[in-house]
Amino acid sequence: MLQHSAESRHVVALLMLGVLAVAVQVACGYRVGVGRADCTGPSVEITFMGYAQIAQRGAGIHLRQYARSFIIEDGSGDQNNRVVFVSVDAGMMGHAVKRDVLGVLQQKYGTLYTDANVVISGTHTHSTPGGFLMYLLYDLTSLGFVSETFGALVHGIAQSVIRAHNNMAEARLYVAETEVADASINRSPSAYENNPAEERAQYRHNVDRTLVQLQMLGARDGRPLGAINWFAVHPTSMNNTNRLVSSDNVGLASVLLEQERNPGALVGKGEFVGAFASSNLGDVSPNIEGPRCEKTGLPCDVLTSSCPSGAGACFASGPGRDMFESTEIIAGRLYRAASELLQEAGGGVARELRGPVRFLHQYVDMTVAEAMHLERRSGRLERVRGCLPAMGYSFAAGTTDGPGAFDFQQGTITDNVLWNAVRDFIAEPTPDDKECQAPKPILLATGRARFPYDWQPKVVPTQLLMVGDLAIAAVPGEFTTMAGRRLRTAVARASVAAGGPELQVVVAGLSNMYSSYITTPEEYEVQRYEGASTLYGPHTLTIYLEQYRKLVRALTTGGNETLPPGPTPPYEDDKQISLTTGVIFDSHPLGKDFGDVKVHPGSEYGLGDTVTAVFIAGNPRNNLMHDKTFFTVEHQQEGQDEEWTVVATDANWETRFRWERTSTILGFSDIEFSWTIGPATHPGTYRIRHFGNYRYILGGIYPYVGTTNTFTVK
Repeated sequence: MLQHSAESRHVVALLMLGVLAVAVQVACGYRVGVGRADCTGPSVEITFMGYAQIAQRGAGIHLRQYARSFIIEDGSGDQNNRVVFVSVDAGMMGHAVKRDVLGVLQQKYGTLYTDANVVISGTHTHSTPGGFLMYLLYDLTSLGFVSETFGALVHGIAQSVIRAHNNMAEARLYVAETEVADASINRSPSAYENNPAEERAQYRHNVDRTLVQLQMLGARDGRPLGAINWFAVHPTSMNNTNRLVSSDNVGLASVLLEQERNPGALVGKGEFVGAFASSNLGDVSPNIEGPRCEKTGLPCDVLTSSCPSGAGACFASGPGRDMFESTEIIAGRLYRAASELLQEAGGGVARELRGPVRFLHQYVDMTVAEAMHLERRSGRLERVRGCLPAMGYSFAAGTTDGPGAFDFQQGTITDNVLWNAVRDFIAEPTPDDKECQAPKPILLATGRARFPYDWQPKVVPTQLLMVGDLAIAAVPGEFTTMAGRRLRTAVARASVAAGGPELQVVVAGLSNMYSSYITTPEEYEVQRYEGASTLYGPHTLTIYLEQYRKLVRALTTGGNETLPPGPTPPYEDDKQISLTTGVIFDSHPLGKDFGDVKVHPGSEYGLGDTVTAVFIAGNPRNNLMHDKTFFTVEHQQEGQDEEWTVVATDANWETRFRWERTSTILGFSDIEFSWTIGPATHPGTYRIRHFGNYRYILGGIYPYVGTTNTFTVK
């Protein structure tokens, strides 16, 4: 009996040592991988996604699109305990894009990467090509599905994850925070003010000014490998008159941070990867001078964002003199805040993460989902439900970042007989739809519209990643400031209630699918643009709060297998319609050839000057030049006539190119390339080279190269 007890104690001791070893391994660090890839879509002839302006069709490139991937695996030694977070310079993310990215990854790695442990989040820039969401309302202004945009995103995102997978290394993770002032304002303050006074009193500002940074440092040398920065602001510094592909303010902030950490590397190159990802930005604008009437400069009406007759449209701008300067200023403020945190990485301002990596994902049919809601005014607890998707009248009014058309105004809670007739011709809402969506007057009953395929999603993905006590709530839309605050609070409290740790929660917006906006029920009552674009009725947020509480409880008490996967969104690839024509052919004037220079640079320039050249070109859609460039600025090395070093590409902030079809019938095109000489440019001899492809009228795509005369920078 005594011998048996000793053996039992020995076995227990061994088991405890094994558990302790695993715990120590988890606590001591993580393995991470970072990767970046070019995912720039067609830069010309395709409408941008964001402002819903058919006339806003691409005409060139200002900043390229990148996918930035971060893989985190805990120290347990189990590869299945890993998560992937991808931030993409895109308007949002589409379910089919993620599905096909996973298809590429699963061909290489089996079931290592799935719906459950991969988050793909769009930054929400409004200046990149659309046509990839596969829901009619979202792709309508892009003239339907655009396979070039879709393919560019799938290829680039998958490639970025593959590069991160191949770069796994031992690391330590830290979380740091800082405040960023003068980078954002609330564009719907009247809706925000409808939230309870006692709730608003808990916060100093009507926007979230906290930038949260996840730092990834090499375990041995403490060198920063990568960083994800979450900050709530719309990337709409570039307004709806812009026709150059641009990742906008957050994209430029990423470029600046990466250039600092990858000295000497070209944009999009280098080992360090830094992302500025979206958060609860639904009602947050970077145009901090606020909305004013176009012709008078006077403030707009606060509730309706309208101007008196003859005063022009109401729009917000600033802080710069034009959209380029505004983009640069906002990006600079974000970059400097993140840079200062990273310079102190692992220091006193950061908190080290310890603990396992966990994740959970579930699809939810929002049209039948229910939740319990505490009616604040009456104090009654009531069961509420989601509605079929619908868009309200104020949706058509647009926002102060990009006003809409006709005579629609924000804050509209009454309907119109004429517009109702148009609505009913497309799809007529039922009395139950109207009651469910009230007080929203339904302008488009998108949940009833099925021709030629679904107009907006009914089934949405919900997902939670946990790294130690950091929780990343990946949400499929644009949460407003207060909606995001309520989500963070709900997740944190649910963890403690389930016996888990006190979590630090970040909201990762526009992830995995796009389903428009999510406001609080109180903001919904005001029916500003955001409320009118909250698809599933006044209790959309209520349902999400209950769903994410459920995810937290399941992760805390039961692990990854305690919830069913939920209904899968419908497969509608075979129903897609595209009215975008391809490139038919390219040609050039007699006596000329592709790549010939029509306008050479001058002979001499100084710092701050802009160099311009014009080339006879093919259509840039013939080859998107991923991880390459349409242009290079090259510096001749001293004493070496044939040695040229590339100092800038079409991905640099200082460069722009504009393409123009000078004759549609004859197939002639020109490209104008410009380079503004920065203060750090070395004096010497320079040239500009253009790399393109033309489509021959009898078939085939062929490359060409053009080179300007040399010029001197003093």
